[in-house]
Order: sequence, then C-alpha cells, then structure tokens
Amino acid sequence: MADDYQIEIPTSFMDLYTDAARRKPTASREVVAARYELCEDMANLLAPTAQDMQFSLGITESAALERCLQGLEGESAVVSAAEARWVVCRLAELAGWPLPSFAANLPE
Repeated sequence: MADDYQIEIPTSFMDLYTDAARRKPTASREVVAARYELCEDMANLLAPTAQDMQFSLGITESAALERCLQGLEGESAVVSAAEARWVVCRLAELAGWPLPSFAANLPE
C-alpha cells in the first residue's frame, strides 16, 4: 500500500490495535486500514437499521444499540469484540444518540 493512503484512521480505532504498554501498533497499517474500513462501513449500514428498530419496536436508543452489539458479537461475527464495541459507538455517533455505557471503558 502506498504511503499516501487517503483515509485517516481515528485514534479511537487505532487504539484497538495499539499495545498500551509499548504504545506500538500490533498490526500493520494495511491491516488496520482494512479493518477500519470494514467497521466504518458496518456502522454506516447499521445506523438506519438501528433507528428503524428503535422506532418500530418502540425501544430505547440504548436497547437498539445493545441489540446491534449482540448481533455483531454473534456466532458468525466478522469483527472482534473490541471492533464490535467500536462499531456500536460509531453507530451511536452517526445516529446522534448518546454513547453506550460501555464506551467509558474503551481505550482513549
């Protein structure tokens, strides 16, 4: 991959791939960029679904986010647990909803 990669990966996502003790990446930039693109796409695809779920089921925003997290962490998950939590936090941002309670425990 060229050094002039155009997408800026947010620190919140980079932290998922950073060794906290050494502050060094645990994966190559190419791997992190590919995982970021997947997770960002998932958040964008899930945002309208979560909003529809909240409206049609008459549940809270928090409950809709929890259901999305459960689906992302399900048996056929394509993202790690940490990535799933990041996706749900990003989904909340896109929907204009408060961040889920577990967001306080995510790396800064």
